[in-house]
Amino acid sequence: MPAINLKELSNQQERFTSGHRLCAGCGESIIVRQMLNATPYPVVVGDATGCLEVATSIFPYTSWRTPWIHSAFENVSSTIAGAEAAYRSLVRQGKIPETNTKFIAIGGDGATYDIGLQWISGCLERGHKMLYVCLNNEAYMNTGIQRSSATPLGAATTTTPAGEVIPGKPQWRKPLTKIIAAHNIPYVAQVSPSHWRDLMTKTQKALDADGPSFINALSPCPRGWRHDTNQTIEIAKLAVDTCIWPLFEVENGVWRLTYKPKEKRPIMDWVKSQGRFRHLLQPKNQHVIEEMQAKVDEEWEELLRLSGEK
Repeated sequence: MPAINLKELSNQQERFTSGHRLCAGCGESIIVRQMLNATPYPVVVGDATGCLEVATSIFPYTSWRTPWIHSAFENVSSTIAGAEAAYRSLVRQGKIPETNTKFIAIGGDGATYDIGLQWISGCLERGHKMLYVCLNNEAYMNTGIQRSSATPLGAATTTTPAGEVIPGKPQWRKPLTKIIAAHNIPYVAQVSPSHWRDLMTKTQKALDADGPSFINALSPCPRGWRHDTNQTIEIAKLAVDTCIWPLFEVENGVWRLTYKPKEKRPIMDWVKSQGRFRHLLQPKNQHVIEEMQAKVDEEWEELLRLSGEK
């Protein structure tokens, strides 16, 4: 697997171009560019309905310099699995040459954590050689900032508004990366655009895996998270340093922590950085912050144990 070289990357043609309509500061375009630049091989991309699809394919324009397929919310994994199966069949029959083409399905957290989970699970169980990427901006941002099962505890959304009845979303997020790892597929990872080399190296591993792979990518959303557009990378890094979004991989069943903060920052730093949590700064909601910190600490300790760090 070749090392990531910035000078070489700057000289290659972009597969994801400028001119799209994603919001200023959106983490999704950063993540997609990093991923598509991580491999020299031909790539076929499937894109579920969502922010990325809507903003990059406004007819008659496109931001994609790859074969690209738009699928419904729920079935992008099945669409790309079908493309991968067709490619393998044509290669076996000698009708097309082997080009080491890579297949990537992309969905938001709504399309991944919720609507499309059974389709994704089926593709993983069948063993398709494809990468599924979750662009996790922690809510249904494209349709109005409704909560998903990836939305953090305490976050205010249009369907979990902070008020006198509830202080934002009352549930903890679904542990999807762990659920995917339980499928015993070759490669699973969590990434953040703030740690680009880690993200691109993991993408290489995922695309070169002998079977299905999955990457859960945290994607800050200035509109839904209520932060300034120039703070996207800073907030993505803060998620990693507070350990609410740790960076790790599960390669052939072996868990490995890929980044360990020198100093684990308190969850309050994360809460104070975003307007969706501003109600939690009220004294009456202090218990929510304490619950968040306790849950982050619990999951971090478990990750350290699984990774052999303790």
